[in-house]
Order: sequence, then C-alpha cells, then structure tokens
Amino acid sequence: MFETLKIRKNQGAQAIPDITKAEIRKPFRGLPYLDGSRCGRCEICREICPVGAISLKPLAIDLGKCIFCGDCQRLCPKGAVSFTNFFKMASTSRDYLVVDGRKTGEEYLENAVNARREITRMFGSSLKLRQVSAAGCNGCEWELNASGNPNFDMGRFGIDIVASPRHADGILITGPISENMAPALEDAYMSTPDPKVVILAGTCAISGGVFEGSPALNREFLKNHPVDLYIPGCPVHPLTVVNGLIRFLGR
Repeated sequence: MFETLKIRKNQGAQAIPDITKAEIRKPFRGLPYLDGSRCGRCEICREICPVGAISLKPLAIDLGKCIFCGDCQRLCPKGAVSFTNFFKMASTSRDYLVVDGRKTGEEYLENAVNARREITRMFGSSLKLRQVSAAGCNGCEWELNASGNPNFDMGRFGIDIVASPRHADGILITGPISENMAPALEDAYMSTPDPKVVILAGTCAISGGVFEGSPALNREFLKNHPVDLYIPGCPVHPLTVVNGLIRFLGR
C-alpha cells in the first residue's frame, strides 16, 4: 500500500490538467489557414488532392473530406495553403466543416458546436457511447482508445466507450461504412435506447475519405439517421475528440 502511494506521489497526475488549454506541436496538421490573396488559381492543389477536398472559388478545404496529408501545402507555389496546429475542429454542422481561411481557430470554434439544450439536459453529466468500426483502418479506433487512457482520460468528464449498444446513449462511428458492416451498424443503432445521438469520427466516417464512391460502401445509414456531431481528422486526435465531446455536452 505504501509503495503504491509512494509511486503515485513520485509520478504525479498523469492526465493533462486542462484539456481545453492543451497544445499539440507541429508537425501535427490541424485547422488549415488559406490565403486567397496569394492563390494564383493554378489548380495544383485541387489536382493533387486525393479526396477532392479543395475548391478554388473561393479557396476552401472541406475538413470532412481532407485526410491532412499536407500535399497541397507542400506543392502550392504561392504558399496560399498551410496547416495550423489548432485541433478543436469538431462541429455539429457538416457545412461548417468547409473552411475558407476567413476564420482563425478561435473564430472557427465560436460557432462550430451548437450545444443543444436537449443534449445538455439528457447527457450533460454522463455520455456513454458504443463505438462501431464500420470498415475502418484502425487508425481512428486506436486514437479513440487513447482518448480514454491516463493521459487524456475522457472518463473524468463522464464520457466512456461501452461494450454494448444497450448500455449506450449513442453510436460513435468510424470507417467509411462498407456493405458488409451496414447491417451491423443498423442493428447497433436500433439496439441503442432512445433518445440517442450519432457521432461520426474521422474523414472516412464523415465523407467516405479515400474510399468515397467505392461500390464496396453502403452509406444509406447516414441518409436515414441524423448526425449530431462531426469530428474530423485522419486519424482523429484524442484532443480533438475529447474537446469536441465536451463542447457538444455544453461544458
């Protein structure tokens, strides 16, 4: 017992004290910064983008499609595209994920998440999620697992991943949703008690990512059920996940 207390004292608190003020150092790529005045409309960035996330009129990037590979930044001859280390990119609006560089990180954050009264009333103090990997590569799944480790510790905010949809308040989806996983995802959703939320984590879940348009996908689920929160990233970062969920709950 005394040895355990001694180790605890020596190690100190392992969790990040204030998750909202944490920082991620480069080369992490977060919210893009776009300078339309520098853009020469050469279309190099749009042509090189493997997921069609870039548009030119105006210059904009869809975070729901972007895989944050950085090719657009490296190849832009005018330096019109760059990525900041701002990681609080979750949004309750799919349209809001399309950014054109007119917002700084804090300006983006101001209107990104709409903490609805019914959500905060029902789940504000406790949110249990059933995570469904719908044909994901395991990248986002690993990062979601890290969100609950002693470093990020989203459990201290009452947010947990549970083993059964019957114990959950909602479904957290990763992966592009393959034809084979579509029935299982629907079963998990139907097994979750009402009221419930649907959260998409990662580019593949939000748009299909590099698999968009593949005949192996079946994304009908997203046409039939409303999505409450989008968490972009490829893969998602634990700090993006935890901060997005905290704001979603009105914390």
